Amino acid sequence: MSTSYLQRLVEVMDTLRSPGGCPWDGEQTHESLVKYLLEESYEFVDSLENGDRAGMREELGDILLQVYFHARIAQDSVDDPFTIEDVAQSITEKLIRRHPHVFGDAKVSGSGEVLENWEKIKAAEKGRTSALDGIAMAQPALPLVEKLLYRAEKNDLEISLPTAPHLEGSATEDSVGKALLEVIAWANRNGIDAERALRSQAHQIIARIKEAEGKAT
Repeated sequence: MSTSYLQRLVEVMDTLRSPGGCPWDGEQTHESLVKYLLEESYEFVDSLENGDRAGMREELGDILLQVYFHARIAQDSVDDPFTIEDVAQSITEKLIRRHPHVFGDAKVSGSGEVLENWEKIKAAEKGRTSALDGIAMAQPALPLVEKLLYRAEKNDLEISLPTAPHLEGSATEDSVGKALLEVIAWANRNGIDAERALRSQAHQIIARIKEAEGKAT
């Protein structure tokens, strides 16, 4: 019986991390590999945007390597070990739980309701009591702000936001892109770190969400 390449990858990683294997692989930690996980993810996005199918396949393989690598490192933990099988079991069970309209009797009207149900199930599973729970605060400022605004909207929280009159009206991907470019160029001309400036605004949004949640209790 032939062995699947997924199982073969498990065996290869085990060999690399075991005594007599690769010194570099054996020295790696979760922390030392973080930069590679981010780098490989960005390289996949590059391949996707360039329509490079061969590159997409290769970069997905590199991302998969990072998953297996982290799982193999976790296997050696003294306090809380887990394996790639545990990882696969966890995500499989999560997908089943969060798709009751597929694996259960729930009914949905479309993808919007699917996302709403996902968030509700997720909040219940994790015992979340705040719209801020579970948000990765270390992510870049732009996706962080987008996530904060999304959570505020989904939790019906009224928060005040700064307004820019010339940005009123309908928006398109092109017009939004040009507006963002204009702001970043403006910041650059004035020696302002746009990422830092937006992160500062993100912290203000966080404070407003907390205030709105406090009023709701």
